[in-house]
Amino acid sequence: MDSYRVEKKALMKIALADTEAEIAPLPTEAGGGKPEPELDRLSSIIQSFNDQFGTLFSDGDRVVRKLKQDIVPAVEADTTFRNAKRNTPHNARTAHDQALTKAMQAMMTEDMQIYKAFVENESFRDWVKSNVFRWTHEPRPGASA
Repeated sequence: MDSYRVEKKALMKIALADTEAEIAPLPTEAGGGKPEPELDRLSSIIQSFNDQFGTLFSDGDRVVRKLKQDIVPAVEADTTFRNAKRNTPHNARTAHDQALTKAMQAMMTEDMQIYKAFVENESFRDWVKSNVFRWTHEPRPGASA
């Protein structure tokens, strides 16, 4: 009972004074809402890819399109990744990397050249991981947020 009395007394100290008061309005010039994300154009992504990996692939635009059209949707469809995106960034990244590895393994029968580069070339693998992660977090045109 004594501990309950101490808690009640502490709560009474927090009570606000019963007086007439006015709260100032929030400033309107600060701007609100979410800023529009800066999305890269496919041509600039392909150019960046070709600058880094032009000697690895003869048709870099095909590789980038394959990643955006096949791998990104496969990673986004992964249930563990979708759940982890709502969690901490570290969990999202870990689940993303696992989903990406599964998607790339599934792609092995379709395009061995991309899969082989992903497995053997650390620089290419890092580029794919960072870009697919970024692409899975970009809002899709026509998708509800």
